[in-house]
Amino acid sequence: MNLENIVKYLQKNNLTIATMESCTGGLLASLITDIPGASDILKFSAVTYSSEYKIKMGVNKDTIEKYTVYSKEVSEEMAFNIAKYANSSIGVGITGRLTSNIKEEKSVDLCIYDTKTNKYYHVYKTLLKEKRTENKLEVIEIFKNLFNSTYNLK
Repeated sequence: MNLENIVKYLQKNNLTIATMESCTGGLLASLITDIPGASDILKFSAVTYSSEYKIKMGVNKDTIEKYTVYSKEVSEEMAFNIAKYANSSIGVGITGRLTSNIKEEKSVDLCIYDTKTNKYYHVYKTLLKEKRTENKLEVIEIFKNLFNSTYNLK
């Protein structure tokens, strides 16, 4: 499944999406805007690379201090707060480490929050690519797979 099909699904179902991205630097939103009709479904996107701006966008400082900025809890707060901020149907929160000297440390926490069902859909994955750009592209694949399984797309 590609992003074009996700955009079509959102259009067909009158759904909107907003993203708060950290480690991907806005790549998901950028790729969505490459697709005709994206303006119908993409409400807002924020790149919150620093903790300061995650907090300004609604992530609780205590959550970051307790669980770290790379945690499931932070990705969930990112997804929830961006959906709320943009008044969108779906919020996406992406945080993680794309480079590290220790392979086990390269990871992503990605969350989709559905406002209609009030449910969180979450993926944590260790990233194994050497280059940051390759890991960013892998995160986009992780998003597509999670979205497709969440909304039963084929």
